[in-house]
Amino acid sequence: MSRAEMEALGWDACDVVLVTGDAYVDHPSFGMAVIGRLLEAQGLRVGIIAQPDWRDKTDFMRLGRPRLFFGVTAGNMDSMINRYTAEKRLRHDDAYTPNGEGGKRPDRAVVVYAQRCREAYKGVPLIIGGIEASLRRIAHFDYWSETVRRSVLPDAKADLLLFGNAERALVEVARRLADGEPIQALTDIRGTALMRSDLPAGWSVIDSTEVDRPGRVDAVPNPYQAEPGCEQADAPQPADAPQPLMVLERPVRPDRAKTVIRLPAFEQVKADPVLYAHASRVMHLETNPGNARALVQRHGERDVWLNPPPLPLATEELDGVFDLPYSRLPHSSYGDARIPAYEMIRFSVNIMRGCFGGCTFCSITEHEGRIIQNRSEDSILREVEAIRDRTPGFTGTISDLGGPTANMYRLACKDPKIEAACRRLSCVYPGICSNLNTDHRHLTTLYRKARKLPGIKRVLIASGLRYDLAVEDPEYLRELVTHHVGGYLKIAPEHTEDGPLSKMMKPGMGTYYRFKRLFEQFSREAGKKQYLIPYFISAHPGTEDGDMLNLALWLKENDLRLDQVQNFIPSPLSNATTMYHTGRNPLKKVGRSSEQVSVPKGARQRRLHKALLRYHDPENWPLIREALLKMGRRDLIGGGPRALVPPGPVRGAAQSARDGRKPNPGRGRPASAASTPASRRGGQQRRSRRR
Repeated sequence: MSRAEMEALGWDACDVVLVTGDAYVDHPSFGMAVIGRLLEAQGLRVGIIAQPDWRDKTDFMRLGRPRLFFGVTAGNMDSMINRYTAEKRLRHDDAYTPNGEGGKRPDRAVVVYAQRCREAYKGVPLIIGGIEASLRRIAHFDYWSETVRRSVLPDAKADLLLFGNAERALVEVARRLADGEPIQALTDIRGTALMRSDLPAGWSVIDSTEVDRPGRVDAVPNPYQAEPGCEQADAPQPADAPQPLMVLERPVRPDRAKTVIRLPAFEQVKADPVLYAHASRVMHLETNPGNARALVQRHGERDVWLNPPPLPLATEELDGVFDLPYSRLPHSSYGDARIPAYEMIRFSVNIMRGCFGGCTFCSITEHEGRIIQNRSEDSILREVEAIRDRTPGFTGTISDLGGPTANMYRLACKDPKIEAACRRLSCVYPGICSNLNTDHRHLTTLYRKARKLPGIKRVLIASGLRYDLAVEDPEYLRELVTHHVGGYLKIAPEHTEDGPLSKMMKPGMGTYYRFKRLFEQFSREAGKKQYLIPYFISAHPGTEDGDMLNLALWLKENDLRLDQVQNFIPSPLSNATTMYHTGRNPLKKVGRSSEQVSVPKGARQRRLHKALLRYHDPENWPLIREALLKMGRRDLIGGGPRALVPPGPVRGAAQSARDGRKPNPGRGRPASAASTPASRRGGQQRRSRRR
């Protein structure tokens, strides 16, 4: 991280310089540490510039000119979600910064860092990646500017964009550059995006409307095909000319491996919400690495070309990534400063990647994919022992064995051929696929082995549990409830009403009640008093005011008082964000007359939906009273058992007008989980991993 460290190692230059918006923590939960150690394992000299001053190029020159390339990432979180609340207010703090200090990264950090790298050393290949680049790889709706923005690739003027978990792609890029290939020649690597001006030899182009027709659209010209000359135009034929015989031939299917799907151009999706929803739907249909084709989208005079997504890492490969020699500590230059994100995960272990749930508000599928990538038991247990032996402050409790979800470890399609051909967006919605293996025995065995290791007192599960899967294996659920719940267990019904749930692709409340009965039964049998922490989202697309009212009544009926709640944030590329922007449902065929989705927009309505989740907070009572009167539900105002709020004054016109005021930077707080009063400790745990 410094010239002094380079000199101590005897380096005259770095082969690769990585730039990140996070503090540098040498731990496998931090993407920059994984990339740095992986490149180091290839024999490369790696420098890391963490949270540089982006106002000029000086900080980007501190390690000198890299021999191979600059690698740029915003960090473990999207920089806009990191910096702003759901109400677009600037956050005061940053969990990935020493002492949680805010303001150490810019808005849209990938673009800004890339510009400074170009200014620092012209001609050095520039590669962008991480979740911010991954979720902005094509034209996308940007919540913070309320507009459709271009792919981040041309905005950053990068040579390559690596999307998803990019270990395999990164190693290939580094090796080929080290062998002397120019960056412009690296056009065939899965999981990469690049700018093109021509169609490669031997490739076929099909229009996205052939994959999923959105209704009448203007013809999309093929920019790779020259205009026909006059001699090729149809000439008028005499009336008595003989008509050619109709010959029926079987159409020749183009080679999928050499076929690219042309999405509507950036200019088209920006101007037409239906085409935006159509492009989003086609992109999501092409996310299975077993059958996905390349995608191309015109941006001005050039194309953004997306190669098919990366193939999942095999267990041995993933073990190799996690077994690299991490110190598991923040860099020594930070001294005694606390890094909140590190404090949260320093005693936890990531056991898998990916999620096949397909929740529309979540970006895991677009980044990590639907196919679960699993570590071996031995690798996981070695990491538990490393925490026990090397992590300062360890007292015997592993805080989590999990990942994007707690209980998808080693769950997969029963038939690899079916998995490779599948184009479903979820394996568990509207019901669990009959081809999905839901046997949790491997996870149950892992839990038992981990808690029996010498020096390990407890192994807790803090990742969000997919309860519709857990009820399919009562033996796993018994093991979990008996030994691995620290008094509180996080689950995410997200809503109670069918309308919003259908747009989230979440199961109905029947599954929740089934899980709750088993949870309470096994807790009683274990002699423990334990609680469920339910999470709910407010203002999600597909939610009416009446839906939120019904949810508030359900919370009251079940004596649940949420401490903090999550207001929906439209993150780039997610299906829910497509609904938010277009008012269309991309989970079905998109057309001019296809299903429209009600979208809670505007400060007042979003604030009301959030207030209804916290109906017990006196600060929310005037807003709720006003809404109840407009909805004709005066019966819910009063002191009776069904009353949602007590009687009192309705807010005046001045207060109502303030609902529409512009966001006030500096007043925001980080969004966090929901909890009951008895479970405030669990409610303090961040949701960034699942979100």
